Amino acid sequence: MPKTVIHVFHDDDASITTGTRVAQRIQEIAADNDTTVEVLCFGPAQRRLGDPDPSGASAVFNRQVDELIAGGVTVGACVNAARADGTEAGLAGRGLNLRVARDEFLRFTLEGATVITF
Repeated sequence: MPKTVIHVFHDDDASITTGTRVAQRIQEIAADNDTTVEVLCFGPAQRRLGDPDPSGASAVFNRQVDELIAGGVTVGACVNAARADGTEAGLAGRGLNLRVARDEFLRFTLEGATVITF
């Protein structure tokens, strides 16, 4: 089955909020088109997931990530970065799939996924 991966890397306000919103919008029509959506947060954007008191764009980003997970979208993040930042338990508890980012990027290639980066 074809897959679209939204890779949220940059941590500017527009990238984090638009990337996760695009994932939500694609998810709305994915099943009708026999495709799936996945999100990978990595790099600077991943640090926004560990914000203990998010506001503004960080709050929108975190809410949209939680909504994606609740809607059945796989949302991942780098386990090594989470460990380094001390956020592994918190992110796992929210339902994020924590994996080695290197392995995820190779998996996307092997699956023939379309990856869009924000």
